[in-house]
Amino acid sequence: MANSAHIEGTPNPNVSIDCVVFGFDNEKLKVLLIEQKNKGSINAQFALPGDLVLEDEDLHQSATRILKELTDLEGIYLKQFKTFGDPNRVRDVKDQEWLRTFREDPEARVITVAYYSLVKMEDYIPQAASLAGKVIWQNVDEVPQLAFDHNQIVNEALERLREEFEYKNVGYELLPKKFTLSMLQKLHEIILGIELDKRNFRKKIKKSEVLIPLEEKQSGVDHKPAQLFRYKSSSR
Repeated sequence: MANSAHIEGTPNPNVSIDCVVFGFDNEKLKVLLIEQKNKGSINAQFALPGDLVLEDEDLHQSATRILKELTDLEGIYLKQFKTFGDPNRVRDVKDQEWLRTFREDPEARVITVAYYSLVKMEDYIPQAASLAGKVIWQNVDEVPQLAFDHNQIVNEALERLREEFEYKNVGYELLPKKFTLSMLQKLHEIILGIELDKRNFRKKIKKSEVLIPLEEKQSGVDHKPAQLFRYKSSSR
């Protein structure tokens, strides 16, 4: 959540959106965090991109707007996965001082609808908006203490990503347009948290017929260039 005074329209003070944006740099799974805009001597915290919902917009419109306004991201995979409604989720001491600088009723209950997003990091360069001190890509296994209940939201988004990763093929949203089988295997291992046998993995992937082999190989590498592939449903 962030200050909504700059937005045209009336914010609902009790309903917010929080977005868990995942990226993959070919080595690590990342999550996008924003630094809360600071006032005075308040200690800045990192948080998920989020804000209050406007009265005249639906939830998906709100999620799209918030990502654009806080991080300059748009046109990315975005899926609602859970609602968080603990009555005390914004009443922790670590959050109240910050909230008192931005909200008329800092202890008001706020229910948040969470979305997770997947981005190709080569295509998007997040930029901090005026309401965020900065934006960073953080390794998912090195996330610090976040504002509100955002650590719980990140963890549950990661669990949902793992559940949907293989049977819905959502993982391809994290890969470059053209990728190697080694990159694909690395992504599987990181998200699923297991080590895969190279031979069996490649046999399974080729049997699934979800990839299109390209007449191209890697360039600019200090080893034997590997063949490139793309996901079959991609038109790019």
